[in-house]
Formats: sequence, C-alpha cells, structure tokens
Amino acid sequence: MSTYLLCSNPIQGHVSPIIAIARDLVSRGHTVTVLTGSRFRDAVLAAGADHRSLGGVADYDDRVMQDHLPDRDRYRGIAKLQYDIQTIFVKPVPDQFRAVEAAVTDLAPDAILAEAAFAGVLPLLLDDPASRPPIIAVGVVPLSQSSRDVAPYGLGLAPDASRLGRLRNRALGVVVQKLLFRKTQQLADDTMRSLGRPRMSDFVLDFSRLFDRFLQLSPAEFEYPRSDLSPNVRFVGTVLPPAPVAAELPEWWSELDGDRPVVHVTQGTIDNKELDRLILPTLRALADRDVLVVVATGGRPVEALGPLPANARAAEFLPYELLLPKTDVVVTNAGFGGTQYALSHGVPLVAAGDTEDKPEVSMRVQWAGVGVNLRTGTPDAAAIARAVDRVLADPGYRERGRALAARVAAYDTFATIEAELEAASIAASLRLHSPVG
Repeated sequence: MSTYLLCSNPIQGHVSPIIAIARDLVSRGHTVTVLTGSRFRDAVLAAGADHRSLGGVADYDDRVMQDHLPDRDRYRGIAKLQYDIQTIFVKPVPDQFRAVEAAVTDLAPDAILAEAAFAGVLPLLLDDPASRPPIIAVGVVPLSQSSRDVAPYGLGLAPDASRLGRLRNRALGVVVQKLLFRKTQQLADDTMRSLGRPRMSDFVLDFSRLFDRFLQLSPAEFEYPRSDLSPNVRFVGTVLPPAPVAAELPEWWSELDGDRPVVHVTQGTIDNKELDRLILPTLRALADRDVLVVVATGGRPVEALGPLPANARAAEFLPYELLLPKTDVVVTNAGFGGTQYALSHGVPLVAAGDTEDKPEVSMRVQWAGVGVNLRTGTPDAAAIARAVDRVLADPGYRERGRALAARVAAYDTFATIEAELEAASIAASLRLHSPVG
C-alpha cells in the first residue's frame, strides 16, 4: 500500500471531492493525509485520513469570503474573475507551498494528488520531476486550458472550431493573456521567482498542462472538445458525496410523489447570503405555476425566505440522493459540483451563474443541451419562468440529461484515480532506481 498527500484550497466545493477520494483510498488500504484549511479537520478525520492544516493567508474560511475578499464587490465580469484568481489562488501560494514542502519532508509521499486550483504545488511542477514525488491533479471546476477551438476561460462563450471561430478564439486569447490578465500573470511570475523558481512558461490559467497527469472530474461529454488538448488530460467521471445516512425528512416530503412537476432551486452553500439573487426570484416566477417548488437554503434559516408561495416548500439542507430522482428541473447558480450531481441523476437544469467558474459551467449546460443558460447570476422572475417552462415542455432536455447520466455511471472514477496514483508511484520508483545511461 502507498502513502498519498492530497491537497485542496479550503473551499467547500473543492474540498468535498478531495475528502471523498481520501475516504476511498483509505478504504483500499492506503495511508492518506489531506492538506487543507483548519475548518475541515473533523471532516477529514471522519474520512479516516490524517489532516494537516494550511497556514497564513492560505487558511481562510470560505463561509465568510467577504472577509477574505473585501474589495470583491467593486468588480464585475472578467475583472471579478481576475480579482478572485489573484486573491484566492495566487497570493496564498507561498503559504501553501511551505505547507506542501513540510508535508513532503515529513511524510515522504509516494504521490501528491491536488485539486486543480491548488497552486501551492506549482513551484514543484516547475522543478525536475526526478527531484519530487509525482503530482496528479483532479479537476473540480471546468477544464481551464487554452485551445484554438475554445474561447478563453472565464468569458462564458461557446466553443467554436470553425475557421472564423478559431480566429475569434486567437484574438480573444491575445486580449485576455496580454491585457486583461497581464497583472495576474505578473503576480504569478513574481511569486514563482520569490520561491526560487523561474517565471512561468505558460499562461497562468493553463497550468493544467504541467501536472504529470490531469484527471478531469466530469464525463468527456460535458467538456468542450479540443483538437490540441494536452496529452496529460484524462476524463474520469464524477466524484459525488457519499449517499446520505438516514435522517429526518421534512414533513412535506411525501408531496414530492404527487402529480405536479418538482422544481428544485438552490444557491449552494457559499453564494447564498443574498437570497434575492436566484431563490426569491424563482419563488416569484413559479408562484402561479402548477409545480412544486423545493428550496434548499444551504444553511440559511428558512425564515429568511419570508412567506412562501402556496406551491413552495423549503429546508436548510436536503438529501440530494433522495431528492433528485423525484426532481424534474434544477434551478441553480451553476456550482460545478451541484451541476454534476444533478446531471448524474439525469435532471435538466436552468443555470444562472456569473461569478468564479459559474459562467463556464452555465455555458457547458447550454452546449451539452441539458438545460438553459440564463447568462446572468441575477435573473428576473420572467426569465426564470420562461426557462423552466421551456425545459418542462421539451423532453429533449431530459433525454440528453439521462444520456449524460448513463455516461457518468459508466465510469469507475475512484478505481481509476487509484490506478493513476499507483502507476505514477511505480513509474517514479523505477526512475529513481534505474541506472543512469
């Protein structure tokens, strides 16, 4: 059996799949340590893995991101994405890297598995592979990798591999890399130099190419095809949270088995401070429809919703493994994990995301034909109503969702991840013990 170090930014949607992978590896007999934020210690230990905490600015609490991102509301669109990348993913790199170095020294892991946005392993990726453990990434957000066939990451544009489309992609790529993200690139280069490494040879959002292996956590059919995809990328299916244990269900649960279509709406567990971004407009949009609207507040008190329409029911949390088989449409702010969970059950979506990676998730929903992209994170009630009506009226959305669910079910994701880690460990061992020349 092997010793593995797993690394994640302290963000719920990034940590959850890492902890699920840790639990599986432990069940297979491996020794696993998870390096992430201190607030996830109990969850890591409950999975049977050891926990090491990040330090300094890397150990923030994603539940109060406004404290970590005090100027975020000053920005919109691509400028907000750049601010997020600089503040959340680049500036913590020195503290992350120190924690990784200490863990490697103490644990001597056979391999490192990092979620793809954990840039604390980037300095090691710039080193000679013979001087470090193998480093594998798991993609917990849509794949960020420039291509002649797709628009730059963050713009939320559909792919276009036609002659004109490739001209568009190249022109936008120059604008994004040389102008819009120039300061972010400079910050990344300066950070690498401060850690004794050379400046990055690739665009900062393209460091997926540098991993020894990059395992994208989605079916290939939910990602844009690229004729120039780097050879280290492999699609391995979806990592979902474990099925919920028996718990008390809301008293209204039996209504889900009625004749009305069920529409579930959620803003996730982080972007739910302002319920009027999506949940409240959805309640207003569907109040006169013959549907049952089911709300999960993501931990916010249900009372924060105010009086509910007669056709709405709410709870702070709901067991998705039980809810989604009864659901006809999910209205979501397009978090990658929640979207993958809905698609694993074949449920079509109405996606409304405009921050972080959410425009990219929303466009993939549209491109894959499994839902409607509202192209905003703050849609009005009329737009939501039209989108829900459209999804309910067109059986093609459900059919394509079920086809994608079948593809998700065909992957043996955990076994593939273990096999990739073992193969990387064996290759590194052979390289270490093979004679030179």
